[in-house]
Amino acid sequence: MAVLKRERGASFFSIMVVLIVAGIFFAVGFKLFTPYKDHATFKSILENVVHDRDQVSKEFRSIRRTIYDRAVINQVREDLSTEDYLKIENIDGVIHFDLAYEERVPMFYNVDAVVKFQEHYEVTKP
Repeated sequence: MAVLKRERGASFFSIMVVLIVAGIFFAVGFKLFTPYKDHATFKSILENVVHDRDQVSKEFRSIRRTIYDRAVINQVREDLSTEDYLKIENIDGVIHFDLAYEERVPMFYNVDAVVKFQEHYEVTKP
């Protein structure tokens, strides 16, 4: 039987480094979860409106109001339904929905993450 001259295994320092790195990844993921969840919910709202023929046949103000109401109900940023972020255009009988925005998420001290989202939907007006 061989006698070990030194112990084997992870040292305290290496375990701490692994825990710190894992903690940083967890914190970043936790902070970025909210913008991605809000975008997925708003995307779902927009897809439901696009696939609803009754909604698409209404005027743009009514469509935008419906999107705003659904965003409020789902507790999503309701400012996404404004003209700054969501553009609704009728081009040759085809209604274009363009959602484009970016969100700045503070990470640590003076470090921010910018998350950029862009969606485009087209539907023919009934």
